[in-house]
Amino acid sequence: MSHPAIDKLLTGHAAFRDRWLRDDRDYLQQLASRGQSPDALFVGCSDSRVIPELLTQSAPGQLFVVRNVANQVPAFDHADSSVGAALEYAIGHLHVQHIVVCGHDLCGGVKAVVQGADVRNLPSLNEWLDGVRWALQGLPAVDDAEAQLRAAVEANVVGQLDNLLTFKQVRAGVEEGTLHLHGWVYDLHGLSVRVFDPASDAFLLARTLLRA
Repeated sequence: MSHPAIDKLLTGHAAFRDRWLRDDRDYLQQLASRGQSPDALFVGCSDSRVIPELLTQSAPGQLFVVRNVANQVPAFDHADSSVGAALEYAIGHLHVQHIVVCGHDLCGGVKAVVQGADVRNLPSLNEWLDGVRWALQGLPAVDDAEAQLRAAVEANVVGQLDNLLTFKQVRAGVEEGTLHLHGWVYDLHGLSVRVFDPASDAFLLARTLLRA
């Protein structure tokens, strides 16, 4: 049964197929034949406005992507192993050298925690947001709601970076210098990216780091 929204997706796929077969057929054939060798594992939010490949201008095969509500990496001992499975595959099989955890301003999941929203009628979401609640423990309150949410989004990214280190493969790779962790926050309004700088314990605009 035809539906306009699904028809639009299928039409988009047809345009993708025509464009890539015309301009990059050999590249796609190599990906199909040789397998993938992505540059990084990208952990992002499920938010439809935050598309990793679009934001980074990455081609097929360059990013191994995990997306979920509020870009979470549950700790190793968490009952949900979906993210952990992808993480272990990316490191152990694909041998990625970089992991990016990318949050975004105005994140609905983080906002729900900051505002104390009652989501008990959505039990799976309510349980999932425990990971954000944990990451925001001890976050000082400020009067400005926008600044508070921005700080919470950043704190959530840092918390997920900490969770990454509960995985033996991640910790070993970081200690050996073969794996590098990166925390980003995407600004929906300004279209900019802020990058976590451990040395200053702050998020800095990516463009300033690139100039440096």
